[in-house]
Amino acid sequence: MKSSTEAVQSAAKEFLQFVNKGVSPYHVVEECKRRLLNAGFIELKESAQWDIKPSSKYFVTRNFSSLIAFAVGGGYQPGNGFSMIGAHTDSPCLRVKPRSKRTKQGCLQVGVECYGGGIWNTWFDRDLTVAGRVMVKSGDKLLHQLVHVSGPLLRIPHLAIHLQRDINDSFGPNKENHLVPILATAVQEELETGSSSSGDASSATNTAEKHHPALVKVLCSELGVEPEALLDFELCLTDTQPAALGGVYKEFIYSPRLDNLHSCYCALQGLMESCSGDTLDKDPNVRMITLYDNEEVGSESAQGAHSNLTELILSRLATSSCNPTAFQQAAPLSFMISADMAHAVHPNYQEKHEENHRPAFHKGPVIKFNSNQRYATTAVTASVVREVASQVGVPLQDVMVRNDSPCGSTIGPILAARLGVPVVDIGAPQLSMHSIREMCCTSSVLQSTSLFKGFFELFPSVRSRLVVE
Repeated sequence: MKSSTEAVQSAAKEFLQFVNKGVSPYHVVEECKRRLLNAGFIELKESAQWDIKPSSKYFVTRNFSSLIAFAVGGGYQPGNGFSMIGAHTDSPCLRVKPRSKRTKQGCLQVGVECYGGGIWNTWFDRDLTVAGRVMVKSGDKLLHQLVHVSGPLLRIPHLAIHLQRDINDSFGPNKENHLVPILATAVQEELETGSSSSGDASSATNTAEKHHPALVKVLCSELGVEPEALLDFELCLTDTQPAALGGVYKEFIYSPRLDNLHSCYCALQGLMESCSGDTLDKDPNVRMITLYDNEEVGSESAQGAHSNLTELILSRLATSSCNPTAFQQAAPLSFMISADMAHAVHPNYQEKHEENHRPAFHKGPVIKFNSNQRYATTAVTASVVREVASQVGVPLQDVMVRNDSPCGSTIGPILAARLGVPVVDIGAPQLSMHSIREMCCTSSVLQSTSLFKGFFELFPSVRSRLVVE
């Protein structure tokens, strides 16, 4: 695939807007929902009856942190296949504790919990804020509202090198004691408000008392509610520095949450672009993206890949009074791309990579292999993706970890086992995975989007030529 610098940069800049808005899983779903509605998709509710029509586009959310969007082919009949791409909306971060109020040495602090496997030392000395969702009582209704405080509220300062001379040799912060951000000083709070809050939240009886009044005031100001209306919230700490293009040739993306908003965006964009022409009218399959929450902590939640969400949606679409085994027939005719970021070779740590499997920037998405089923890729599923990639002109790379190195995993094996659907694990190469600031190349956005668009348009044809007993 030969793409102009202008096309590569345009795709990368559009992704920057997406990732800058996706400051929590809830904001990711909100941004996906906005884009889908603008593209003519119709929102469905799990709790309602559906009237699905051919050549039409729909989406549904669960917990407002997971989303499934699908476009029904004009030739779809129950029992036909599903062309699917899966990714996840969550990223490692710090999350505000249910009772976060802490005070030490005259500093008002916010207790946080580590979510996922972050590189936690990268969270020191960053200008942090909060984003997520708040449950609010309005009259007799319990309402869900999103919040994102744009300015820097919090900071986790390093201890000076003069007080820990070995910090450059070894730095492993205690996650309970050292990862506690500072919100304000008690003396300034007293000057501003005339009183200072205690650091004890153990005896609090309502949500407002569980957190420092200064934090509660900011949240209420953002939401336009009184403190008494706050019921509960799920807040992520997030870096206030926006994603940006970098490098002397602007060939890199420096950004939070590349893992895995890069895959979410490219899957979303690939689906929408595949529906812009007339190919959907001729498609015998349902084109689908599945964006799950909680992958970073094992996927075992009502909105994770381990849940029944995908199976329930697929079975709804395959339901037929004249074909009671339509869902079972559809599984072997279906296919899923499990899209999650891959490790690019690090120039300073090349020995960490298997010598023949060193993915590089600009050389295409990476197919992931692991014989111990940490990835779901097989020779069959890899061949399908290679055939699609060759037809759309997108280069591909391979990766396998060293025998003396642990291997991460994805939603791929989970969904392959749960659904009995062929799955390939694939992802764009990146550096600094699970850091607060990650890095990938600009070309990966257009390459991945083009591959995913091509997959939706070409898979039924490729599947018809696949001969595997």
